[in-house]
Amino acid sequence: MWFMFAAASAICFGLRGVLYQWTSQRPIDRNLLLLGVYLSGTVIAAVVNLFVGQPWSDGCWVGVLMGLFSFISNASMYKGFAVGKASLIAMFTGLPPVVVVILAYFLWDEKLNMWQSLSFLIIVFGILMIRYSNDISLRNLQGAQWGAITMIAFGITDLSSKKATMLGAATLPTLLMMYVTGSLFFGISWYMGRRKLDSAKAMVAAASEETPVTAPGTTVTEEHPLPKPNWSDSRTLLWGMFVGLTNISGMMLVMPAFKLGVTGLVSVVIAMNVVFVLLYARFVLKERFSRLEVSGLTFALIGILILRLAA
Repeated sequence: MWFMFAAASAICFGLRGVLYQWTSQRPIDRNLLLLGVYLSGTVIAAVVNLFVGQPWSDGCWVGVLMGLFSFISNASMYKGFAVGKASLIAMFTGLPPVVVVILAYFLWDEKLNMWQSLSFLIIVFGILMIRYSNDISLRNLQGAQWGAITMIAFGITDLSSKKATMLGAATLPTLLMMYVTGSLFFGISWYMGRRKLDSAKAMVAAASEETPVTAPGTTVTEEHPLPKPNWSDSRTLLWGMFVGLTNISGMMLVMPAFKLGVTGLVSVVIAMNVVFVLLYARFVLKERFSRLEVSGLTFALIGILILRLAA
Protein backbone atom coordinates (compact mmCIF):
# COMPACT_ATOMS: atom_id res chain seq x y z
CA MET A 1 0.00 0.00 0.00
CA TRP A 2 2.91 2.35 0.73
CA PHE A 3 3.96 2.06 -2.91
CA MET A 4 0.60 3.35 -4.12
CA PHE A 5 0.76 6.33 -1.76
CA ALA A 6 4.34 7.12 -2.80
CA ALA A 7 3.58 6.75 -6.53
CA ALA A 8 0.51 8.99 -6.24
CA SER A 9 2.63 11.52 -4.36
CA ALA A 10 5.23 11.41 -7.15
CA ILE A 11 2.49 12.20 -9.68
CA CYS A 12 1.37 15.22 -7.63
CA PHE A 13 4.94 16.48 -7.27
CA GLY A 14 5.48 15.84 -10.97
CA LEU A 15 2.52 18.09 -11.76
CA ARG A 16 3.99 20.65 -9.37
CA GLY A 17 7.28 20.46 -11.26
CA VAL A 18 5.46 21.02 -14.56
CA LEU A 19 3.73 24.10 -13.14
CA TYR A 20 7.03 25.35 -11.71
CA GLN A 21 8.65 24.91 -15.11
CA TRP A 22 5.86 26.81 -16.85
CA THR A 23 5.98 29.55 -14.23
CA SER A 24 9.76 29.88 -14.46
CA GLN A 25 9.33 31.29 -17.98
CA ARG A 26 7.24 34.17 -16.61
CA PRO A 27 8.72 37.26 -14.92
CA ILE A 28 7.40 36.86 -11.38
CA ASP A 29 8.63 37.15 -7.80
CA ARG A 30 9.57 33.59 -6.83
CA ASN A 31 9.40 34.26 -3.07
CA LEU A 32 5.85 35.57 -3.46
CA LEU A 33 4.97 32.55 -5.60
CA LEU A 34 6.27 30.14 -2.95
CA LEU A 35 4.51 32.14 -0.24
CA GLY A 36 1.31 31.47 -2.16
CA VAL A 37 2.16 27.75 -2.37
CA TYR A 38 2.59 27.54 1.40
CA LEU A 39 -0.40 29.76 2.18
CA SER A 40 -2.53 27.43 0.08
CA GLY A 41 -1.28 24.45 2.08
CA THR A 42 -1.97 26.28 5.34
CA VAL A 43 -5.55 27.11 4.40
CA ILE A 44 -6.39 23.67 3.00
CA ALA A 45 -4.85 21.76 5.91
CA ALA A 46 -6.68 23.97 8.44
CA VAL A 47 -10.08 23.82 6.69
CA VAL A 48 -9.99 20.08 6.02
CA ASN A 49 -9.00 19.35 9.61
CA LEU A 50 -11.97 21.37 10.85
CA PHE A 51 -14.18 18.72 9.27
CA VAL A 52 -11.95 15.67 9.80
CA GLY A 53 -10.89 16.56 13.33
CA GLN A 54 -7.52 14.83 13.40
CA PRO A 55 -6.01 15.12 16.90
CA TRP A 56 -3.07 17.32 17.86
CA SER A 57 -0.10 15.80 19.65
CA ASP A 58 3.51 16.64 20.51
CA GLY A 59 4.64 14.87 17.35
CA CYS A 60 2.89 17.52 15.24
CA TRP A 61 5.63 19.97 16.20
CA VAL A 62 7.94 18.05 13.87
CA GLY A 63 6.03 19.92 11.18
CA VAL A 64 7.99 23.04 12.18
CA LEU A 65 11.20 21.20 11.31
CA MET A 66 9.67 20.05 8.03
CA GLY A 67 8.72 23.63 7.19
CA LEU A 68 12.17 24.97 8.07
CA PHE A 69 14.08 22.48 5.92
CA SER A 70 11.54 22.72 3.13
CA PHE A 71 12.20 26.46 3.07
CA ILE A 72 15.98 25.93 3.12
CA SER A 73 15.83 23.39 0.28
CA ASN A 74 13.64 25.56 -1.96
CA ALA A 75 15.61 28.74 -1.24
CA SER A 76 18.94 26.97 -1.86
CA MET A 77 17.62 25.40 -5.06
CA TYR A 78 16.56 28.76 -6.49
CA LYS A 79 19.84 30.35 -5.37
CA GLY A 80 21.73 27.56 -7.09
CA PHE A 81 19.77 28.03 -10.32
CA ALA A 82 20.58 31.75 -10.14
CA VAL A 83 24.36 31.43 -9.73
CA GLY A 84 25.22 28.02 -11.17
CA LYS A 85 24.47 25.52 -13.91
CA ALA A 86 20.85 24.41 -14.00
CA SER A 87 21.85 20.84 -14.90
CA LEU A 88 24.16 20.60 -11.89
CA ILE A 89 21.53 21.84 -9.42
CA ALA A 90 18.93 19.57 -11.01
CA MET A 91 21.25 16.61 -10.48
CA PHE A 92 21.48 17.37 -6.76
CA THR A 93 17.67 17.54 -6.47
CA GLY A 94 17.58 13.89 -7.54
CA LEU A 95 19.95 12.74 -4.77
CA PRO A 96 18.00 13.23 -1.48
CA PRO A 97 17.03 9.51 -1.40
CA VAL A 98 20.72 8.67 -0.95
CA VAL A 99 20.87 10.98 2.08
CA VAL A 100 17.65 9.45 3.40
CA VAL A 101 18.85 5.86 3.10
CA ILE A 102 22.17 6.58 4.82
CA LEU A 103 20.69 8.60 7.70
CA ALA A 104 17.73 6.22 8.18
CA TYR A 105 20.22 3.38 8.62
CA PHE A 106 22.13 5.21 11.35
CA LEU A 107 19.08 6.75 13.04
CA TRP A 108 16.62 3.87 12.98
CA ASP A 109 18.65 0.89 11.74
CA GLU A 110 16.49 0.62 8.62
CA LYS A 111 17.94 -1.84 6.13
CA LEU A 112 17.05 -2.85 2.60
CA ASN A 113 16.91 -6.43 1.40
CA MET A 114 18.72 -7.54 -1.73
CA TRP A 115 15.91 -6.76 -4.20
CA GLN A 116 15.10 -3.46 -2.52
CA SER A 117 18.76 -2.45 -2.61
CA LEU A 118 19.01 -3.43 -6.28
CA SER A 119 15.90 -1.45 -7.22
CA PHE A 120 17.10 1.54 -5.19
CA LEU A 121 20.47 1.59 -6.96
CA ILE A 122 18.87 1.20 -10.41
CA ILE A 123 16.39 4.02 -9.79
CA VAL A 124 19.04 6.39 -8.41
CA PHE A 125 21.31 5.51 -11.35
CA GLY A 126 18.47 6.25 -13.78
CA ILE A 127 17.66 9.57 -12.10
CA LEU A 128 21.34 10.54 -12.21
CA MET A 129 21.52 9.72 -15.91
CA ILE A 130 18.48 11.93 -16.56
CA ARG A 131 19.85 14.74 -14.42
CA TYR A 132 23.38 14.34 -15.81
CA SER A 133 22.23 14.56 -19.42
CA ASN A 134 23.64 18.07 -19.82
CA ASP A 135 27.24 19.25 -19.94
CA ILE A 136 28.43 18.86 -16.35
CA SER A 137 32.15 18.55 -15.75
CA LEU A 138 34.56 18.87 -12.86
CA ARG A 139 35.59 22.24 -14.23
CA ASN A 140 32.02 23.49 -14.34
CA LEU A 141 30.66 23.13 -10.80
CA GLN A 142 29.31 26.63 -10.17
CA GLY A 143 26.60 26.55 -7.52
CA ALA A 144 27.64 23.10 -6.26
CA GLN A 145 27.52 24.28 -2.64
CA TRP A 146 23.89 25.36 -3.06
CA GLY A 147 23.10 22.06 -4.74
CA ALA A 148 24.60 20.15 -1.81
CA ILE A 149 22.55 22.16 0.68
CA THR A 150 19.44 21.50 -1.42
CA MET A 151 20.11 17.75 -1.43
CA ILE A 152 20.67 17.56 2.33
CA ALA A 153 17.70 19.80 3.20
CA PHE A 154 15.30 17.81 1.00
CA GLY A 155 16.61 14.62 2.60
CA ILE A 156 16.07 15.95 6.12
CA THR A 157 12.55 17.04 5.14
CA ASP A 158 11.78 13.43 4.17
CA LEU A 159 13.33 12.12 7.39
CA SER A 160 11.30 14.62 9.41
CA SER A 161 8.13 13.37 7.74
CA LYS A 162 9.06 9.83 8.74
CA LYS A 163 9.83 10.93 12.31
CA ALA A 164 6.43 12.58 12.61
CA THR A 165 4.71 9.32 11.66
CA MET A 166 6.90 7.40 14.13
CA LEU A 167 5.71 9.74 16.88
CA GLY A 168 2.11 9.04 15.90
CA ALA A 169 1.46 12.56 14.64
CA ALA A 170 -1.68 13.03 12.55
CA THR A 171 -1.15 14.12 8.95
CA LEU A 172 -3.18 17.34 8.76
CA PRO A 173 -2.02 19.00 12.02
CA THR A 174 1.59 18.18 11.14
CA LEU A 175 1.23 19.61 7.65
CA LEU A 176 -0.47 22.69 9.08
CA MET A 177 2.59 23.34 11.26
CA MET A 178 4.84 22.77 8.26
CA TYR A 179 2.97 25.17 5.98
CA VAL A 180 2.62 27.87 8.63
CA THR A 181 6.39 27.73 9.21
CA GLY A 182 7.16 27.79 5.50
CA SER A 183 4.73 30.68 4.94
CA LEU A 184 6.44 32.66 7.68
CA PHE A 185 9.92 32.21 6.21
CA PHE A 186 8.88 32.86 2.61
CA GLY A 187 6.85 35.87 3.74
CA ILE A 188 9.92 37.33 5.47
CA SER A 189 12.05 36.61 2.39
CA TRP A 190 9.53 38.31 0.10
CA TYR A 191 9.26 41.35 2.40
CA MET A 192 13.04 41.76 2.62
CA GLY A 193 13.40 41.38 -1.14
CA ARG A 194 10.66 43.95 -1.74
CA ARG A 195 12.33 46.44 0.61
CA LYS A 196 15.63 45.99 -1.20
CA LEU A 197 13.92 46.52 -4.57
CA ASP A 198 12.10 49.64 -3.33
CA SER A 199 15.38 51.01 -1.98
CA ALA A 200 17.08 50.42 -5.34
CA LYS A 201 14.21 52.14 -7.15
CA ALA A 202 14.48 55.12 -4.82
CA MET A 203 18.20 55.42 -5.55
CA VAL A 204 17.59 55.32 -9.31
CA ALA A 205 14.80 57.91 -9.00
CA ALA A 206 17.07 60.19 -6.98
CA ALA A 207 19.87 59.82 -9.51
CA SER A 208 17.53 60.58 -12.41
CA GLU A 209 16.56 63.91 -10.83
CA GLU A 210 20.13 65.17 -11.19
CA THR A 211 20.86 66.98 -14.43
CA PRO A 212 23.64 65.07 -16.21
CA VAL A 213 26.30 66.86 -18.15
CA THR A 214 26.60 65.38 -21.61
CA ALA A 215 28.65 66.16 -24.66
CA PRO A 216 26.85 67.52 -27.72
CA GLY A 217 25.22 64.79 -29.77
CA THR A 218 25.11 62.23 -26.93
CA THR A 219 22.15 60.87 -24.99
CA VAL A 220 21.71 59.78 -21.41
CA THR A 221 20.70 56.17 -20.82
CA GLU A 222 19.90 54.32 -17.63
CA GLU A 223 22.94 52.26 -16.75
CA HIS A 224 21.21 49.70 -14.55
CA PRO A 225 17.52 49.46 -15.44
CA LEU A 226 15.41 47.74 -12.82
CA PRO A 227 13.43 44.72 -14.04
CA LYS A 228 9.79 44.96 -13.15
CA PRO A 229 7.72 41.79 -12.99
CA ASN A 230 4.85 41.74 -15.47
CA TRP A 231 2.65 39.84 -13.03
CA SER A 232 1.00 41.80 -10.23
CA ASP A 233 1.49 40.73 -6.62
CA SER A 234 -2.09 39.52 -6.33
CA ARG A 235 -1.88 37.46 -9.53
CA THR A 236 1.43 35.91 -8.46
CA LEU A 237 0.09 35.04 -5.01
CA LEU A 238 -3.10 33.50 -6.41
CA TRP A 239 -1.15 31.46 -8.95
CA GLY A 240 1.13 30.25 -6.15
CA MET A 241 -1.94 29.16 -4.19
CA PHE A 242 -3.17 27.25 -7.25
CA VAL A 243 0.22 25.52 -7.62
CA GLY A 244 0.00 24.80 -3.90
CA LEU A 245 -2.90 22.44 -4.55
CA THR A 246 -0.50 19.95 -6.11
CA ASN A 247 1.97 20.44 -3.26
CA ILE A 248 -0.49 19.85 -0.41
CA SER A 249 -1.97 16.86 -2.28
CA GLY A 250 1.48 15.32 -2.59
CA MET A 251 2.32 15.95 1.07
CA MET A 252 -0.97 14.42 2.24
CA LEU A 253 0.08 11.25 0.43
CA VAL A 254 3.71 11.40 1.59
CA MET A 255 3.03 10.93 5.28
CA PRO A 256 0.98 7.68 5.03
CA ALA A 257 3.60 6.40 2.57
CA PHE A 258 6.37 7.02 5.11
CA LYS A 259 4.23 5.53 7.86
CA LEU A 260 3.76 2.25 6.00
CA GLY A 261 7.00 1.93 4.00
CA VAL A 262 10.76 1.90 4.36
CA THR A 263 12.01 5.48 4.45
CA GLY A 264 14.62 5.24 1.70
CA LEU A 265 12.34 3.38 -0.71
CA VAL A 266 9.49 5.85 -0.24
CA SER A 267 11.91 8.71 -0.85
CA VAL A 268 13.28 7.24 -4.07
CA VAL A 269 9.80 6.54 -5.47
CA ILE A 270 8.79 10.13 -4.73
CA ALA A 271 11.96 11.33 -6.49
CA MET A 272 10.59 9.74 -9.65
CA ASN A 273 8.49 12.88 -10.13
CA VAL A 274 11.31 14.02 -12.44
CA VAL A 275 9.99 11.55 -15.02
CA PHE A 276 6.72 13.46 -15.32
CA VAL A 277 8.57 16.73 -15.89
CA LEU A 278 10.68 14.98 -18.51
CA LEU A 279 7.61 13.62 -20.30
CA TYR A 280 6.04 17.08 -20.22
CA ALA A 281 9.18 18.53 -21.79
CA ARG A 282 9.12 15.86 -24.50
CA PHE A 283 5.46 15.80 -25.52
CA VAL A 284 4.29 19.35 -24.69
CA LEU A 285 7.41 21.45 -25.11
CA LYS A 286 8.57 19.18 -27.97
CA GLU A 287 12.09 18.89 -26.57
CA ARG A 288 14.14 15.99 -27.92
CA PHE A 289 15.43 13.30 -25.59
CA SER A 290 19.15 12.66 -25.56
CA ARG A 291 20.36 9.05 -25.48
CA LEU A 292 21.39 9.56 -21.86
CA GLU A 293 17.91 10.75 -20.92
CA VAL A 294 16.26 7.80 -22.67
CA SER A 295 18.65 5.38 -20.96
CA GLY A 296 18.06 7.03 -17.58
CA LEU A 297 14.30 6.89 -18.01
CA THR A 298 14.52 3.20 -18.93
CA PHE A 299 16.67 2.37 -15.91
CA ALA A 300 14.35 4.30 -13.58
CA LEU A 301 11.27 2.47 -14.87
CA ILE A 302 13.02 -0.91 -14.59
CA GLY A 303 13.95 -0.05 -11.00
CA ILE A 304 10.35 0.90 -10.21
CA LEU A 305 9.14 -2.41 -11.70
CA ILE A 306 11.61 -4.41 -9.57
CA LEU A 307 10.63 -2.42 -6.49
CA ARG A 308 6.93 -3.00 -7.15
CA LEU A 309 7.48 -6.76 -7.49
CA ALA A 310 9.59 -6.80 -4.32
CA ALA A 311 7.10 -4.71 -2.31
